[in-house]
Amino acid sequence: MKRLYEILNFNQGFVENKEFEKYQGTRYKDRKIVVITCMDARLVDLLPRALNIKDGNAKIIKDAGAIVLHPFGSIMRSIIVAVYELKADEVFVIGHHDCGMSVIDPDETINKMKERGISQEKLDTLESAGIDLQKWLHGFDSVEDSVRSSVKTVKHHPLLPENVPVHGLVIDPKTGKLDLIVDGYRES
Repeated sequence: MKRLYEILNFNQGFVENKEFEKYQGTRYKDRKIVVITCMDARLVDLLPRALNIKDGNAKIIKDAGAIVLHPFGSIMRSIIVAVYELKADEVFVIGHHDCGMSVIDPDETINKMKERGISQEKLDTLESAGIDLQKWLHGFDSVEDSVRSSVKTVKHHPLLPENVPVHGLVIDPKTGKLDLIVDGYRES
């Protein structure tokens, strides 16, 4: 069976058995934090447990590498919405050790695009429009430096209130241990 139909069949039983009831609640939880982290599957269960986040007590934004690349991209917009509309009052940027974005090779990724049918013409069009695919696809060399850079992008955003601390951490996906990179209470 195709994945979509498997999901829809499961969902029908989920709804019929009222399994959703244990997840109901308000969107304004006690812990008013927003977390930007990597989309790595190892963090799905580990990160909330390592942070003692329960029942959605954080707005979690996932992105390849936990990289806030563009000050007016969708990640930053989500942070702004979380602060102003969902009452978040602290921001946590949490990268992780052994992240795939630290070893991504933009040339290999572009070759994979071509193998899956993306034409050289499309790639050339993007390049001529000023999109540097090498830079856009490149992850980072140091997770700590990447977290610092993302914290800086968030903290210095013109629409983020100055009194919102922005913290930077790195989690070990094997143990859940957090390393503090930027203490948002001390650094501004």
